[in-house]
Amino acid sequence: WVILGLLLGGRFRFHRARFRREATSPAALTGVAATAVLGTRLSLLGWQWAAISLLIIATVLWGGLLWSVLRHWMTPTVGASFVLVVSTESLAVLAATLGISEHAAWLIVVALVPLTLGLPFYVFVVGRFDAHQLIRGRGDHWVAGGALAISALACARVTQGAETLPLLEPAHEALKVATLVVWAAAMSWLPVLVVVEFAAPRLAYDVRRWSTVFPVGMYAACSFAAGTVLGTSPIVAFARTWSWIAFAVWLVVLAAMLWQTVPLLRATPTP
Repeated sequence: WVILGLLLGGRFRFHRARFRREATSPAALTGVAATAVLGTRLSLLGWQWAAISLLIIATVLWGGLLWSVLRHWMTPTVGASFVLVVSTESLAVLAATLGISEHAAWLIVVALVPLTLGLPFYVFVVGRFDAHQLIRGRGDHWVAGGALAISALACARVTQGAETLPLLEPAHEALKVATLVVWAAAMSWLPVLVVVEFAAPRLAYDVRRWSTVFPVGMYAACSFAAGTVLGTSPIVAFARTWSWIAFAVWLVVLAAMLWQTVPLLRATPTP
């Protein structure tokens, strides 16, 4: 994360035109999601001040990029366009995780803002989504489902926080229903995404296949969280099984990436 931050600073300093051009793409918001994911992990490790710092950084990045991305929005959208939703919901996950760890009701309330904002963003993107991407996409089409999966995770985290904090207890049942609805919506994408992989195999490695790994893993993560707050053991059982599938997909994509580098390593430089 530090190295990528330094590289981003270097690009801003020495390649300003490229920096501004790339800041208009939804893919630029991956930095927000990555920062929030790292912050969530640090919070789970008990490093709360580091997690709070990353929440602030991620929120500032999100706010700084959002207008530029929306102002230059291109239609029809592709899988990478759903990063608008992923980045927004990642802020909700981090804020809710911190709120649960610190027993801070105000952070759970803060988490409600990106949680509720991310769902209209999803409607906005999916309404402009090019359905042909399900057949032609090189991997990032999976984010169409993954964006809802991280939304379900965010909703489950907020629900978990509302359950333990008296201030939000009145909203707990409504949040449980919302968690179930968003999780079910995310799951409705899964058979479609799996079927199109078999209907239109794309076996050649593409860097966008890492955008397949994220949603596959997120289906397990959101199912663990949703199954726990809903008290539904079959959802948790699915999450346990799907975790191994996600790990297998990660291994396949990693192996394909490494295999692609072999010819490059063997290539003899031209005199």
